[in-house]
Amino acid sequence: MGTISQQILSIVLFVAMGQAIRAARYDRAANERDAIPSQKFLGRTMNWHRLDDGVMGGQSETAHSVSADADELQFSGQINTDGGGFCSIRSPIEGGLPPDAAAVRICYVGDGKTYKVLFSDGKKSAFGPSRRSPSWQSDLPTKNGVEDTAIICLDSLVPSLQGGPISTDTNIEPIEVKEMGFMLSLKLSRGESNPVEKFGSGIFPFSLKVRSIESVSTN
Repeated sequence: MGTISQQILSIVLFVAMGQAIRAARYDRAANERDAIPSQKFLGRTMNWHRLDDGVMGGQSETAHSVSADADELQFSGQINTDGGGFCSIRSPIEGGLPPDAAAVRICYVGDGKTYKVLFSDGKKSAFGPSRRSPSWQSDLPTKNGVEDTAIICLDSLVPSLQGGPISTDTNIEPIEVKEMGFMLSLKLSRGESNPVEKFGSGIFPFSLKVRSIESVSTN
């Protein structure tokens, strides 16, 4: 039994070491330098960089791109649930949303999976988004190959910290929204598991095309 226990411990340590090495090699700064311009929003072109589970030692990969006229953002890649399970793209929002913003309207074409839309104050930690201020999330269901439009109301967003929903009395203020993103993850915005039929299992590809992003005011 001792030998079996030692073998199991060795395997666990080997896996953990592999994750630690991948996390150490993950070059988030290079991802930000290689950001792709796409989507006019609030009069500026957004610049999208990838942030995958590699930041914590996972093996998922985003391969985002843009159409020739820069009008369609392609968020695609491959999820690997062995040691991870998320891919995302993010763009700064200079100056935040307008003070009278009530929602964000998104036109998109998906692949049948359920994605998430993310908003945050843009602060960062060594592992990606800030671990002290939440991101604000909403699920984005898609139908395979079907164009759809979603209006994401700011007052309906779910605050999330370190991968899970939190309870807070704080509301998101439009002017404090300095970053927006799209994510495919094992977890939905309220913390429950993303169903296999709306996510996938093992190693699998994904594709979300974003055709437009607009701010919706209260007026």
